Amino acid sequence: MSETGELKGLRGWLILVGIGVVFSPLRLLMTYVPLYTGILNDGTWEVLTSPGSSAYNPFWGPLLVGEMAYNGVMVVLSIVLIYLFFSKHYLFPKVYIALVAVSLVFIPLDAWLVTRILPGEPMFDPQTTKEFVRTVLAALIWVPYMLMSKRVKATFVERLPASRAQSNAGCAG
Repeated sequence: MSETGELKGLRGWLILVGIGVVFSPLRLLMTYVPLYTGILNDGTWEVLTSPGSSAYNPFWGPLLVGEMAYNGVMVVLSIVLIYLFFSKHYLFPKVYIALVAVSLVFIPLDAWLVTRILPGEPMFDPQTTKEFVRTVLAALIWVPYMLMSKRVKATFVERLPASRAQSNAGCAG
């Protein structure tokens, strides 16, 4: 069996990646559905977005809608990522890296925008810090792995365009 054949498959460190990929949409849903449901149902939305309210700021509405949209898209893309992972689709590493990169930009940007609305609040509260550190660690560990791992290159080859499949076959030996 060739080295590529031995390395092909959802084994080794990819098991840890798979665990993270499977639990990611669940974690997002468990975190954000209760948060946004509360904001929309307990009167918080009205207090934050109604002119004349003591907590009103014209940027609350766009910020909250932007956060909800971002997190909704992240849930959908996380589910797509599960499909790409288990189907061993060639796009999995790229989509995984893109999601991590987008999170690395969105988390501090969102935190900064909140400080524009609430200038007295720290940019990185404990929850934001925890989420950002988790994302930075994922980026430091898994992005290089996705880019350099022979197992990743050997495993995520399904539906690879013919021109790329030929160039990958030439590199396998």
